[in-house]
Amino acid sequence: MGIVKISDLMHENLRVAGNALSRSINAQAEHWMRVGMLTEMHPELDYREICQLLIQAELAGGLDIAVAVTTQSAKARGSSTGKH
Repeated sequence: MGIVKISDLMHENLRVAGNALSRSINAQAEHWMRVGMLTEMHPELDYREICQLLIQAELAGGLDIAVAVTTQSAKARGSSTGKH
């Protein structure tokens, strides 16, 4: 765990969104970071599909980027060779 410096405006945005969605500032920041990370890894997915991935990851024990990248690489190799 560490400290992340953010702008005052982003902190206020987190506070407002967190209050609206019944999340702490930290929980809201983590949610946005997870969504952003998955969006960069899967630009073809929309927000609903990203949320489904988050739920699946939670059911599997949590979101682990190392596992996600390995899974994504394996899928890419399978699709490039014609395997599904």
